[in-house]
Amino acid sequence: MNFEEEMKAALDTFVIESGELLQDMEDGLLGLEHDENPVDAIGAIFRAAHTIKGSSGLFGLDHIVLFTHVVESVLDRLRNEEIIVSSDLIATLLPCCDHLSSLINGVAAGVMQATSDQSITGAQLHIRLRRFLSASDEISSGSALAERYAETTSDSVGGEAIDSGNWYLSLRFGAECLRNGMDPLSFIRYLSTLGDVINLITITDTLPRIESMDAETCYLGFEVILKSNATKEAIENVFEFVREDSVIRIVPPNSKIDEYIDIINALPDDHELLGEILIKSGVLTKNELEACLLLQEQRRSSGEHQDHSVPIGEILVRQEMLQEPILTAALNKQQQVKDTKAREKQNIRVDAERLDKLINLVGELVIAGAGTNLRASKSHDIALLESTSEVMRLVEEVRDSALQLRMVPIGSTFSRFQRVVRDVSIELGKDIVLEISGGDTEVDKSVVDKIGDPLMHLVRNSMDHGIETPATRIALGKPAQGTLFLNAYHESGSIVIEVGDDGGGLNRDKILAKALERGLVSASANLNDKEIYALIFEAGFSTADQISNLSGRGVGMDVVKRNVTSLRGTIEIDSQAGAGTTMRIRMPLTLAIIDGFLVGVGTSSFVVPLDNVIECLELPRECEDCDFMDLRGEVLPFIRIRNLFNIEDDVPRRQNVVVVGYGENKAGLVVDVLLGEFQTVIKPLGKLFVHLQGIGGSTILGSGEVALILSISAMLQQYTKKAQQQYLPSPATG
Repeated sequence: MNFEEEMKAALDTFVIESGELLQDMEDGLLGLEHDENPVDAIGAIFRAAHTIKGSSGLFGLDHIVLFTHVVESVLDRLRNEEIIVSSDLIATLLPCCDHLSSLINGVAAGVMQATSDQSITGAQLHIRLRRFLSASDEISSGSALAERYAETTSDSVGGEAIDSGNWYLSLRFGAECLRNGMDPLSFIRYLSTLGDVINLITITDTLPRIESMDAETCYLGFEVILKSNATKEAIENVFEFVREDSVIRIVPPNSKIDEYIDIINALPDDHELLGEILIKSGVLTKNELEACLLLQEQRRSSGEHQDHSVPIGEILVRQEMLQEPILTAALNKQQQVKDTKAREKQNIRVDAERLDKLINLVGELVIAGAGTNLRASKSHDIALLESTSEVMRLVEEVRDSALQLRMVPIGSTFSRFQRVVRDVSIELGKDIVLEISGGDTEVDKSVVDKIGDPLMHLVRNSMDHGIETPATRIALGKPAQGTLFLNAYHESGSIVIEVGDDGGGLNRDKILAKALERGLVSASANLNDKEIYALIFEAGFSTADQISNLSGRGVGMDVVKRNVTSLRGTIEIDSQAGAGTTMRIRMPLTLAIIDGFLVGVGTSSFVVPLDNVIECLELPRECEDCDFMDLRGEVLPFIRIRNLFNIEDDVPRRQNVVVVGYGENKAGLVVDVLLGEFQTVIKPLGKLFVHLQGIGGSTILGSGEVALILSISAMLQQYTKKAQQQYLPSPATG
């Protein structure tokens, strides 16, 4: 791979990771207002912004760096509690995430500079961000030493020296300094070789009365203001010969705090130890760290319980070797390194196309294995049968492992609706909160990718039509704040996704009246509530009195049903007047490979998804000409596969019933023979056969035959419609 290809690959990785970081930022911002202790969330948001800024700088994306720097400054003030979490702040930062996403998408498309529209948007956002930077942006040093300096020097230097980029040194020379041949003033004079000594204050606190004074003992200390571009280590080296007996404190100027923080944040993710990060950034010297570690060990061994468990960082601040903001930045960097290394250990990024290819190959392996097993069974070779059975067991494990690779938690899809709910509720003038449960429920990624749009329709519909305005809710005795629910769980091999609200519920009479007006049902129809509610999925159906930007044109709910049906799923509605509505979507966990139950009717073979099979039994003789049977006191309606698909082969002397269920519905499939369990690779039928009812796809048997996969949900719906056909108007009258 040449340099250009390497850079392209690195840039692609930057785009992907930045997208994930922006999603993390958005999720974090949406949760801040409801977080009782948002410190960790704020830190994570800040780290995400800083990582994007640092990575952008590596690729020379100055327009992203400049914009992110302003966002980072606001987040830094938030992190330092100089500003507080507010709706106004969140409403300002969320569009910044959108703008950054736009800039990064531009990079993905090969646009390495901001467009004119993006520049205008960025400038407008800068104006909004500036409101949160209008107060003093100076970061407190967190050092009691610096505060004492400000008090002692306010008269002599106006208290401005340390703020003008100068170092502050507090020197307490050892009592034996003079006896050891060291002149304190010579060290101070030597400081002049590193810069200019702006101010010098002599400290005489330890000076005894004159009658007890020893001429060879050093009693003096000095407070020094040094203007210098030297590093902290270079300044410390001036006092190399008196370090052991003296107390030397070197405080960087406030103007360098930001610089140190930037250096810390820009460090590569190589070091996990706090001391290494501080030394690497130049904010701490090795001697200072060793002295601090020694002090910590002395306290631990002496049994000072109140201090022996104090973290090293806190001791550094107490000893005035470090300022609080710099320590916070180093701790954040330490956590970032740990998180990065944890992700590197746990995750590996795989191209989706490669994963799909693996699933396809596993599918072909399943078919080939079934063929081998079939031939082995015909050979009556016991050893060969045992061998092929073991191979099939391993193939099944490979299949399950391969499918597991595509399983992802649906929570990432749910969390995206936090932003939607926030924005739409503001647009509608409603107070709505989103509650998410079951976010760790896993589902095939292909399902996740395709369910986003239907969920978006349902969420917007609930907010627009379902949840009332605050004034209406209060008048009805409800809380002013409405609640929208998103829930997911597994049930009988399917995933169930619920979108619910605590609004006014569906108006049964209004829906029925609209359906009668449009000729969807006849006046004599005796429909239950669920059947009436299902009418809202008819094309163009709407009961909205006014058309809004969100809904009211009758476009959406029919699309929802069509999309869900294309995923071999169903959708049903539960609603209670005044209490709310729940839309319930049921879909298969995966769209690629399933466990099936193979049955035969005449010379044709069919596969029933095993998750839908409840039990199998022989068809009673007295029920051969009936449309139902008594199954342990329960009426079980029949669906005769022979009649459904017009199979004209001879009927065998004995038939069988496969009891299937989907949701709350049950039926008995009348078939000729039961052929047992069968691993099924689902193959789509193609556009030519989309009109077929009750078919979910096809598969290839080990013999090479094609078998149709039955869609139990569609068959049960079809059976229900036929049973109610007498209530529906004929096409001539409709």
